[in-house]
Amino acid sequence: MALYDRDYNTINAGYAQKVESASVSFMKKTYQLLGASMVAAAIGAYLTMPYAAAVMQYRWFIFGAELLILFFGLGMSRGKPGLNLFMLFAFTFLTGVSLVPLLAFLIGAGSGGTIGTAFLMTSVLFGALSIFAINSKSDFSNWGKPLFITLIVIIIASLINYFILQSPVMHIVITAGILLLFSLFTIYDTQNIANGAYDSEVDAAVSLYLDFLNMFTAILQLLGLFPGDD
Repeated sequence: MALYDRDYNTINAGYAQKVESASVSFMKKTYQLLGASMVAAAIGAYLTMPYAAAVMQYRWFIFGAELLILFFGLGMSRGKPGLNLFMLFAFTFLTGVSLVPLLAFLIGAGSGGTIGTAFLMTSVLFGALSIFAINSKSDFSNWGKPLFITLIVIIIASLINYFILQSPVMHIVITAGILLLFSLFTIYDTQNIANGAYDSEVDAAVSLYLDFLNMFTAILQLLGLFPGDD
């Protein structure tokens, strides 16, 4: 899901061809849209929580709709104010719906508090990584292709484990790998945004939202697997 709007060839040119730094207003609007996207996801999860069984049954259709919006809807709506925002919030709403089975499972298991803990941990980690990326003098633009290759490997490993191996240990390893991968993606994407690599605040917000979402989901699953003693 982190493939959206990332040009690994042009970005990996690094600082050989300088790009202008993003303006303060661009960064501010990006993070405002990121916050609004999280609200849309929370609304999606809240409204569909009573229908967790139905969401679980149709989860692949919902996931397919997410991919259609992510790779086609958002692409076709670029440069079309209003429509691009609709696509952004439709996508993030659906991602909230997709989380319902996991959230319902944790609540049903008496671990509902884990959700808030996971969100707080993700927020702190995401914020720390973003601050580091913005203030660091290092160039992370050459991380693009290695991160992309790692993402493909993790996706393949996840599919093999889900459909064939069904190993709990493998699931833990993959989930930890996802957390690490999207932590690095957060640094990579944040610095690219700060360096003016994005033309649209919506595109920038989508990239950061995907990083946050995958980190949150990974932390939530790990906390669910290793609950603290109450």
